[in-house]
Amino acid sequence: MCVDLHVHSLYSDGTNTPKELLDQALKLKLSAVALTDHDTVDGVEEAIHYGRKHGIMVFSGLEVSASNQDTSLHILGYGVNHKHEGLKNWLVPIQRGREKRNRTIIKKLQQQNIDIQIEELERFSHCGQTGRPHIARLLVHKNVTRTMEQAFQLYLRRGRPAWAERFAYSAAETIAMIHRAGGIAVLAHPGLLDPGFTMQPRLVAELAEYGLDGLEAYYQSHSIAMRQQLLKLADKHQMIVTGGSDFHGTTHNAKEMAGGRNGFCPPDSIIQDINTRMRENHALEKNAEA
Repeated sequence: MCVDLHVHSLYSDGTNTPKELLDQALKLKLSAVALTDHDTVDGVEEAIHYGRKHGIMVFSGLEVSASNQDTSLHILGYGVNHKHEGLKNWLVPIQRGREKRNRTIIKKLQQQNIDIQIEELERFSHCGQTGRPHIARLLVHKNVTRTMEQAFQLYLRRGRPAWAERFAYSAAETIAMIHRAGGIAVLAHPGLLDPGFTMQPRLVAELAEYGLDGLEAYYQSHSIAMRQQLLKLADKHQMIVTGGSDFHGTTHNAKEMAGGRNGFCPPDSIIQDINTRMRENHALEKNAEA
């Protein structure tokens, strides 16, 4: 059976509620799902409650934007305690950084003679963390661009007129916080960082020193060759591998959840690997405290 350990809800930049995501997962007969919203765990309780009610395993999770020197990364946290106050407080500066960047982007778009207001963005974002995808949707809604992809190409990507930096913790800090919250840390879609695979060996070796637990080897955009390289790299550093669709709903090039018609199917053996790694981490923490 398949699992999908990388999906987003409207608590960040997805278009579905946690309930709607799990209803879709049930139709696809997935054995497990992880809700991994950007920089927030606000939807996790809802997802876990609904999953228990309908008999589908739900992992608590989130996807944190981080940096490692000059490289921007996304790190997935699985099995975190979503009620952990330390984690919630730690996320606040990232969330405020998003808000500050949104205002900067809107101002830069206005300087491009685009009629757009921050109040429109606030109405366009349902709840949770608002970011560039919401701004892209708003630009499409206002007929400034035809598609979200065009909005990024013309305005929102690095180097484009409305690009703006935002606060991010280092990868080392992010991995450490995920561990303190009881979870494991996995590098999201590592194949996208460098399609030529020249960056990943050095980067993963460095992140391994910080305690990175795994790589998201099973990812829709990874070629078979890329997946094989990532599997070997994970084995070299004694890391687990995970997989997910990065499903956002009706946005982001219409990616489908795992188990659908596209044949993408991360194996459910991943579940056991995650649970084993979590037990190992907890045992190490207890030994360190003793």
